Amino acid sequence: MSGAESVIAVAALLGGGVTAGVLFAVALSVLPALFAMDTGTYVYAHKLIGRNWDPTMPVIVLGSMLANVVLAVLAGGGARGLFALSAALLLGVSGVSHLCNVPINRRVKSIDDPTDIPADWSDPRPLWRRFHYLRTALSVLALATTAAAVTAL
Repeated sequence: MSGAESVIAVAALLGGGVTAGVLFAVALSVLPALFAMDTGTYVYAHKLIGRNWDPTMPVIVLGSMLANVVLAVLAGGGARGLFALSAALLLGVSGVSHLCNVPINRRVKSIDDPTDIPADWSDPRPLWRRFHYLRTALSVLALATTAAAVTAL
């Protein structure tokens, strides 16, 4: 493995680890806390929590995906397929986030006053949780696949 490949491999592992770790932590601790809150408090907390995740996580996920794509091009043998698979899994994380979770986030953030929830508003937490569990599983699989690919180099 060349010096450049080593640097890219570290970036792929670091980005994949941060992605899986953040999503796992949200699933393990943040989601149960959000479910324990009354609706108004949940809306308020959701707005606060998402403020810093939204601009940061897409860069990390897509950067990790790109690192895996580059490694898939540069690597040979079985590592090539593993890096490609990891890139596809991370693309899945991004897809679930952008197509499923983000629209729900926008709906929650559109509520101006958390103390005045519209009567016809349906609680998005169960649906958001299902999509979150899916992207968490994809991210953990991506990390494991990247790690396997790096060891195969």
